[in-house]
Amino acid sequence: MDAYDGGSDARHGPGGPDGPGVPAESGGPAEPAPPTELPAGVAALSLPYRIGVALALAVVAVGVCVHVGMMFLHVAPPNTVTREHGKAVDDWIYPEFEQNWKLFAPNPLQQNISIQVRAEVRDGEGGTLTTGWYDLSAEDGRAIDGNLLPSHTQQNELRRAWDFFLATHDSENRPVGLRGSLSESYLRRIVVLRLDRDDAVRAATGGVGAIERVQVRSRTSNVPPPKWSREKVSTTPAYRELPWWPVPADEAGGGVR
Repeated sequence: MDAYDGGSDARHGPGGPDGPGVPAESGGPAEPAPPTELPAGVAALSLPYRIGVALALAVVAVGVCVHVGMMFLHVAPPNTVTREHGKAVDDWIYPEFEQNWKLFAPNPLQQNISIQVRAEVRDGEGGTLTTGWYDLSAEDGRAIDGNLLPSHTQQNELRRAWDFFLATHDSENRPVGLRGSLSESYLRRIVVLRLDRDDAVRAATGGVGAIERVQVRSRTSNVPPPKWSREKVSTTPAYRELPWWPVPADEAGGGVR
């Protein structure tokens, strides 16, 4: 066999037409390389520009926080912060950001008000004794503290009765309008029932007896400011004593229910 009988292998050698070790071309076209993805958004910026964007966002975030805080203090009830920095808050708010609404309506009280009562009790021998002061608000507070489902009576009955009395009487405890006597009767019946529940008659007389008169007073003290505040508030309690009210016979034994 001569070189002419070898065909293409004889002419190009065992490695193919491209030389030794080079594979022959395939029949189809070669697959293109996947395109390189370029970064988008802030990541596409250079480092100096990215630092500038971060600083700008930080300034905007701080500005928003300051504005929201000032707006909150403006619509919040008077407190230690607004008393000390009220001028700065007003300068920020007025006139562009003025708000005509409040965070709470009505504003929460910043005083502790306790309703107390004492009674004149007639004992079984015809004598009269005066009990000490019973703090009815403190009793309600102890009943509510730690109670997941306190009753409406414990939370609101005494407080609403006192608010009703204040709204229908002047500073001299004189009734104003037709509801004045009604508020007195309502408050008197509540305190008589509480005294009966607390066995005030039995505690005063050591046995049977009846309530002849009751006297109600309020004890009001300011809520002390926090320790970090420079605000000075008097913590001396103020008392408002009502006149003695005679108790009708049907109420004297706590019979009104």
